[in-house]
Formats: sequence, structure tokens, C-alpha cells
Amino acid sequence: MGTEYLEVVFNLPLKSCFSYSHPEGEERSASNLVGCRVSAPFGRRNLNGWVVSAGTVLPEGVKEAKPVFKILDQQPLFDQNLLELARWIADFYLCSLGEALSIMLPGGKREKELPPLGLGGVEEQHKRVLLSAEQEDARQKISKSNESFHYLYGITGSGKTEVFLRVAEEVLSQGKTVLFLVPEISLTHQMVDDLSGRFDKKPAVLHSHLTPSQKLTEWRRIQSGDAVLVLGARSAVFAPLKNLGLIILDEEHETSYKSGSTPRYHGRQVAMKRCRSSGAKLLMGSATPSVESWSMMEQGVFQRHQLKERPAGGALPDIRIIDLKKSGSLLSQDLIQAMERVLKEGKQVILFLNRRGHSYYFHCRSCGFEMKCRQCSIPLTFHKNRNRMICHYCGFHEKPLTLCPECGSMDVGYAGFGTEQVEEQVAAVFPDAVMARLDTDSARKKGVLQDTISRFRDGGIDILLGTQMVAKGLNFPGVKLVGIVLADTGLSLPDFRAAERSFSLIVQVAGRAGRYRNDGEVLVQTMRPDNPAIVYGCEGRIEEFYQFELNQRKEMNFPPFSRLIRIVYRGKQGKKVLDALEDLSDLFRKAGLPDVMGPAECPLGIIAGNYRYHTLIRCEEDFSGIHKITASCLSRTDVPRGMYREIDIDPVQLL
Repeated sequence: MGTEYLEVVFNLPLKSCFSYSHPEGEERSASNLVGCRVSAPFGRRNLNGWVVSAGTVLPEGVKEAKPVFKILDQQPLFDQNLLELARWIADFYLCSLGEALSIMLPGGKREKELPPLGLGGVEEQHKRVLLSAEQEDARQKISKSNESFHYLYGITGSGKTEVFLRVAEEVLSQGKTVLFLVPEISLTHQMVDDLSGRFDKKPAVLHSHLTPSQKLTEWRRIQSGDAVLVLGARSAVFAPLKNLGLIILDEEHETSYKSGSTPRYHGRQVAMKRCRSSGAKLLMGSATPSVESWSMMEQGVFQRHQLKERPAGGALPDIRIIDLKKSGSLLSQDLIQAMERVLKEGKQVILFLNRRGHSYYFHCRSCGFEMKCRQCSIPLTFHKNRNRMICHYCGFHEKPLTLCPECGSMDVGYAGFGTEQVEEQVAAVFPDAVMARLDTDSARKKGVLQDTISRFRDGGIDILLGTQMVAKGLNFPGVKLVGIVLADTGLSLPDFRAAERSFSLIVQVAGRAGRYRNDGEVLVQTMRPDNPAIVYGCEGRIEEFYQFELNQRKEMNFPPFSRLIRIVYRGKQGKKVLDALEDLSDLFRKAGLPDVMGPAECPLGIIAGNYRYHTLIRCEEDFSGIHKITASCLSRTDVPRGMYREIDIDPVQLL
């Protein structure tokens, strides 16, 4: 038998495969190594890569091939189906095959047991409940339909999860497998309990808080067929399930389904691709669908199934708008009085604020100087418990100032506010209440997230203060009052989706109140009580909001009436970055792209000392043609040394 060769790809932005010879002493044939990781010489380095094909002939132009050092896997990590999916990701999101495989596959060397993942302790969560007439109607229509894409649109608390689980039960009973995606890792803990109590086999769990070795353990369980139900956040969409029958995508509107690094894939788009390839159904759900999905439902691309009632009783909460301009303090008198009343009744309060840290920014009252990050264009956030001004983008930090460095004035202070400052004020007003804060800073410590959610659910905490972690899908029977401390934090962002995000946040956070009772209350504090997103969100005029927002988007010709491709260049020398992107933008125009906007400075113009500029390509029709021209221009352009290029197909934010 002649020499066997392996084609290997690496996690590098290089489109080519690299040829290596079969290592001596390896008993498996080259074709049996496709899907395995290898350690191989690459220039002066030694890199790990993936074998994507094998043969007995070297590709044209390749004279010789070095042997790989070592085969790292006993069994392949991926099969032809997942390899095809990786090729599609590389083509669609304009990255290399190696970059696509690197985000799909686990990186662990050896398997390691997982810690217990649920919250534990509450049995009634697992009980099957009797479906309401509208839930049963939705379940039957989804199960009997031959259509691939379904959307369960229903108010918060309308029992979407129960419908998901019933459809999943049916699919599993047919011998097929199910993938259940949630947007936040905090939701997987609650769902593990729900699923473990309902299904015989323990679900496999995949998310970024697992170590690489734990991820490998779950991956192998799924590959072996031991796990037929997989639960996880965005990256679980790549789970190696055989005979896939259903993908559930809960809280579809969440932007966390979109990856923030290369390749910038969207979980919904990958799920749609997997369903088309495997013949599985995709079942999405939300109380506030993304504007794109709403448009798809209107066009009949997604089959809409609507839930209008709360089967557990609980009426929709009473929502009031509080004008903060009339309040001298962060906690308005209305909010303080409502909290007093609810706590006296022995019920619980959630306070929501989408801002970490203590005070938003430092400024001089004499000359207006603002303390910004030296490496970014972002104001620093004051973290009182660490006595540090911190940049939330690059991590730069320094001591707070007592004198203005510009004019020497001592009249300096902090404007804006964050979760730490709200925590202080609440503690001062309610010294006897047990309070916990849940944000990215506090949840960093191991076990804090699970512990806080469990204690709050069991009534051990009176007031839960948090950022978006508390807004998504978590159910707490004891909650009577939800206060949104400042509803406008997202509205001032220079992004065409700002209104949509603020609207869905209000509706979702409000949905945490009165889940199991008829007297839930929501107080929405805002500086802009007349803003349409806030008014529609608070008044529950959901369909009117979508109509309003679609009209706005149509006028501006933004998605869903067009599609966008965003190219960002970043580097230490601003002028060179801008010049390089100018050249690329000119190339796009010469190649015949009809609508090229920019280059312009990104709204966040400097991050970590890198100047950022972007160009947008807008496309109203023939997206595949425009995508092809864009890909061709990019492949002919080298990124100058010391610069980075980000390619974002269908971006969800433009900051």
C-alpha cells in the first residue's frame, strides 16, 4: 500500500488545507482519522489541527509532506454531516474551515466528570401539567405540520416551555433526538431541573462555563447516543446529534445567539441550516420576537402559533411609568412605597438595571472633563467595592480622581449609576431586607449564580437586584413587584435596533412579575416617558410596536427590508486603519456593489487602544450575488500588518 496523506486545517484565517503524511506506528488507516485532532509541525510552530480528508495522492503543486507528530483522538470528533456544516459556516460567514471547526468542537484532551448542574430541590417543576386548549392546539398543529419552521409567540407566562417539552416528548418517542437552545447560561440551570425530572435519560449540557474536558465528556455522550436530548447556550447548536428531529430555540429575540467573535455566526441561522439538511423541525419562541422574525411570520416563512393566556392563573401585571425627571433620587418615592408595601406582605422584589458598577462616569463640574479609558473612547465606570475606575471593554483600570486633571478643580463627582450604587441606596432604605446582586461581576465567583437563584426561589432573599441575567425566562413564584430602575439605558445607543432592545427588555422584565398571582406590579422608571418603545412596552401594545418599528425600518431601509454586511478594521494607527478601509470600500464600489456606506468611525471609536472604522454593505435583493462579490473582494485584499479585520454577516449591533 502506498503512502497515505492527511489534509489538515488549523484555527488560522487561512483558506487552504495543509498536507501531511500518515504518522509511523499509527495502526488506523488515514481514512479512519478524518474527524480527529492531530498535532503537526506548522512553520516553526507545532499546532493542533483537524483532519478533514485523506488520500494516497498529494494535491497538485505539493512536492512532499511531513508526518504529523501525533493523533490526539481515539475516535473522530466529527462526521461528514458536521464537516459539511463547518464548510457552510466558512462559506457563509467568510472565515476559514479551521476557524469554523474551532468554534464547533470541544478542545479538551481527556474526559472529565461534570458537577451537578441543576438548582435542585423543587419537585413540582417536573410535573406534567394539563395543557390549556390553546397550548394543546399549538402542540397539535406543530406536530402534524409538514412545515420546517415554527414560531410559538405568546405573552410572558403563557406556558411556551410546556408546549416545547410536549413536542420534544413526541419527537423522542419516535426515536429521534432533540436540541434545546437557551440564550443564557443562567437559564440552563433551571432547565436542567425541568428536563431531568421529565425525561428518562439525563440531558447532555453544552455551554461555555464548562471546562474543555467537561465539554469533551458531554460531546462523547452525545456521539455515543447515550444522550438523546441536548440543552445548551449558543454553541450547543453544533451538538453531534444523530437522527435530529427537533431544535427548540427559546427566547429567539436574544442577541446572545449571535457570536461576538470570528466566525460571527447566529444560532438561529445555523439552526435553520441544520433543520434544512436533516429534515428536522425548528421551533422558536418568545414573547417579543426579533423584528426580523416578526416579518418572517407575517410573510408565512415561519408558521405562527399564538398563546394569549397565562394558564397558571396569574394575570398580566399592572405596569406604571414613573418620570424620573421629577424625582430627585435614583429610587423614586413611588418605587420605595411599592417596595415597602410588597415586603410587608412577605413577597419578593426584583430590581432591574442594565448597568454594572457603581457610578457610570466621573466628570468635573467646573470644566466638564470626563474620565475616559486611555486605550478606549469609553467613559470609565466606578466600582466602589474595588475603589477603581474600570473600562468594561478592555479591562483598563486606575484609581478615582479627587482633582480635575484639566482645570485643577476639586468640584468633581460621579454621574449616572450602576448596580452597586443602587444596592447601596436600597440597603440604606431597607436595612432589614435580605438583598442579593446578580450581575457579571458578582456571578464570576464559582457557584454564586446557582446559589443566588436557588435562594431567591426558595424565599431566602427579599430583593434581587440584577442586570439582564435576571430578565430572561427565570420563574419565581414569590415575586410580586418588579422595578426597572432606568428603562432608557439602551435607547441612547447609536444603533438601529436600540428601540427593539429596550422594548423587549421592558416586556421581558415585566414578565417576571405576577407569574403565579393576579396582583403583580411593574414600575418602569425613565427619563423619556414619551418614547414609543417605552410606551408600547409598558402598555403591552406589542403588535402596534412591531408595526411602528417596521415602518421606521422601511423608511430607513434597514433590516428586515435589507440585509447588511459589516466590515470593521481596527489597529493602533487610526489614519492607516482608515486608509486601508477606504481602499477596500473603493474596491467594493468598483466591483459593482450598489450600496456601500462608509468608511466611518465606529460608534465605539477606540477600544483597547485600537482605532475602529467600519463599512456597511446594504443589500435589498440578490443577497447571494452581493455576498459572492464581497467574498471575492475580501479574498483579493490582504489585511495590512498590525491591523485586524472583522467580517459580520447580518450584524445584530453596529457599535
